[in-house]
Amino acid sequence: MHKALKHRGIKRLWAPMVTTDGAGVTLRRSIGTGTVSHLDPFLLFDHFGSSNPEEYIAGFPMHPHRGIQTVTYMLKGKIRHRDSVGNSGVIEAGGVQWMTAGSGILHEEMPEMTEGRLEGFQLWVNLRSNEKMSEPGYQEFSAVDVPLERAGDGVKVKVIAGKFDGLEGPVRGVSGAPAYFDISIKGNKAFEFELRGDRAVFGYVYRGGLKIESFDDNEAQAPEALEFKSGGDAISLRATEDGASVLVIAGSPIREPIARYGPFVMNTEEEIKATLEELRNGTFIKDD
Repeated sequence: MHKALKHRGIKRLWAPMVTTDGAGVTLRRSIGTGTVSHLDPFLLFDHFGSSNPEEYIAGFPMHPHRGIQTVTYMLKGKIRHRDSVGNSGVIEAGGVQWMTAGSGILHEEMPEMTEGRLEGFQLWVNLRSNEKMSEPGYQEFSAVDVPLERAGDGVKVKVIAGKFDGLEGPVRGVSGAPAYFDISIKGNKAFEFELRGDRAVFGYVYRGGLKIESFDDNEAQAPEALEFKSGGDAISLRATEDGASVLVIAGSPIREPIARYGPFVMNTEEEIKATLEELRNGTFIKDD
């Protein structure tokens, strides 16, 4: 007989903040705001999407990062990437890029609309203190590389990172034991899956809604983020009548001090000052 799973309840719900970044890209930010500054190990989560090119076409010109991982997952359109390490590529609909900035990297991300729309997500994942000055790394995968599981009646799960029901996402060998699932649930259907309790977990409803019994409004309607409680070993989701499309993202907490300044995240203010000085004197990019 299988042991009954203990569900991780919902700790809080919140709506993203509309803001701009890069060269004027309009986006919805759920992590990295005054409401939720970080959710260890996650430092930032953005949802960008528009049918109006003026809201994103200027993109994210060449800019630096240090001490973090950046994850870009596309639903519609394309993002062209180029960096100081020599990587270049195009992330198209259904594709993902997982970049480890480590000791320092310069990169640009320039969007292109297809079929009248651009839409995607960017996540920042912290690095441990002993990894922050590691060698930069880069993984890019197209939609055909991302396994799709039809998990019962009316449920589909795209496995971007981590393992689900015997499937493993294409993103591997990165810090934090991450899991990143894109889950689609038909109207009024419920879905339960195991996810061990020692990782921080948040969700982002980007289409439709979820029924949430523990809150006054009883629903999380897109666009809305939710943090799951610690403990337990399973996530339970139930869609509203309109169905739901939800990202569920998990990672191992780091529990170290955070010092951040724009695209740099280190452990102390002294390390931030040193980073800015290296950027000014041309020693930011480390040679092999």
